Amino acid sequence: MAHDRTNPISSASSLAADRRTLLRAGLGGLAAATVLPSFAGTAQAQGSRLFTLGVASGDPTSHSVVLWTRLAPAPLNGGGMGPAPVKITWEVATDSQFRRVVRCGHVTARAESAHAVHVTVQGLSPDRWYFYRFRAGREDSPIGRTRTFPKANEMPRRLRFGLVSCQDYQNGFYSAFAALAREDLDFIVHAGDYIYEDGPRPLAPRQVTGGEILTVADYRNRYATYRLDPALQAVHAAFPFIATFDDHEVDNNYAGVVPEDAQDPAAFLVRRSNGYRAYYEHLPLADTARPDGGGIDLYRRASFGRLADLHVLDTRQFRTDQPCGDGLKPACAGVNDPSATMTGTEQEQWLLRGLGGSRAVWNVIAQQVMMMKWDIGPAIAPGVPFFNMDAWDGYAAARQRILGFLAERGPANTVVLTGDIHSAWAADLLEDFADPASGIVASEFVTTSITSDFPAAFLPAVAATLPSNPHIKYFEGAQRGYLRFDVTPNTWRADFRGVASIATPVSPVSTLASFVIQAGHAGVVRA
Repeated sequence: MAHDRTNPISSASSLAADRRTLLRAGLGGLAAATVLPSFAGTAQAQGSRLFTLGVASGDPTSHSVVLWTRLAPAPLNGGGMGPAPVKITWEVATDSQFRRVVRCGHVTARAESAHAVHVTVQGLSPDRWYFYRFRAGREDSPIGRTRTFPKANEMPRRLRFGLVSCQDYQNGFYSAFAALAREDLDFIVHAGDYIYEDGPRPLAPRQVTGGEILTVADYRNRYATYRLDPALQAVHAAFPFIATFDDHEVDNNYAGVVPEDAQDPAAFLVRRSNGYRAYYEHLPLADTARPDGGGIDLYRRASFGRLADLHVLDTRQFRTDQPCGDGLKPACAGVNDPSATMTGTEQEQWLLRGLGGSRAVWNVIAQQVMMMKWDIGPAIAPGVPFFNMDAWDGYAAARQRILGFLAERGPANTVVLTGDIHSAWAADLLEDFADPASGIVASEFVTTSITSDFPAAFLPAVAATLPSNPHIKYFEGAQRGYLRFDVTPNTWRADFRGVASIATPVSPVSTLASFVIQAGHAGVVRA
């Protein structure tokens, strides 16, 4: 690994100019729905034969970051690389022209990993932006932009990041990602449903190939379909991702080792393993997440100095089966079963230890499904409590253990981030939802989907439930988009961002609503 050739860039104006160049290059071809174009004229991605799926970075620390790419000249047909290993060179620089390369090295892309590579670059300076690229043979990849986090003992003045979820390729274009790539952010949290496992839908705006995916080859081809999208490539090239999965990366509403429907249990475990393998192969995840023995180690923690600790959960792999037969159901005895778990005992204890030991101003729990209580009964059968059994409402005892811990131990300013439900929500999380007068122990923000549908016919029904759930402060289900957060030691601001349309690759974006949390004062307040 090379030694530093120069000090990291210190000019904010120079970095801003580099970023503007990157965004112009990365988004210039979106209207034509082309592959991510070249950056600064150095990487001819539009004509790329090998780097058709772009580049990505993820899981930053104060001194390292993970870089990703995959060689795929035939991305929708197994990749097209054949069985031979291929040597790839990578470089990290402080400038977009790579005049100041600070780290470089080699990695081998192998057929057994779909010729995807993950490089954990060590020895970087804290709280810095960098540029990176790969080379195979005589071909350069597109150029990506990434950053390291501040040191653990430092207090950053500000943190800005995005939250995304649910990007059903067939339901529309990624105009939300095109808008997100233009934001001024430090990183992106992806809360799951990166792909969808179903087969083609003939009337959908965009089509996938093949039927419902089952094999490793199926999952790899589906990821390639998604990663060919220029807006998705652009946002990956612009920011590091911290990603976790939900259900559609394997099978809708699966729970641990239990599939949604009548699948052979042994065959489902093979399918789940295939899904986990392909997920790792296509996301910028650290080597510690590499699947082993059919499982994947995905829950983890990241710190943005002393400003925020991010606790990333996996609420699919270890959960028990949904109670009451899954779906929207009246509460049954299983809802309050203390042995029912969303996370598994080991992960739950890991989370509580992390929260209890945190000294950060903000404690962020990034996870998949709604933690807030949402009684849907007023819209279905007034007087009869109805709940979504796939969310934390189906695991009330496990939720209460977490909320009770927050009330007793009081880790500072806990904020829960959620995806899954294809709509935008803001809510207060109570010490005990059975007692509406109990104290607020955390706040929850739910992002709408990038493209996945929330049926318009359901909107009035959801609105009818809100008066009976006064801890829910906001709901919007008509628009697709993302959440943007602006965090300081004193204030957490959440902007719900929505695009005008997903019928075109690029669409205007606007702020639909904003909420603020003041440090030391629990509860969300409309800005």
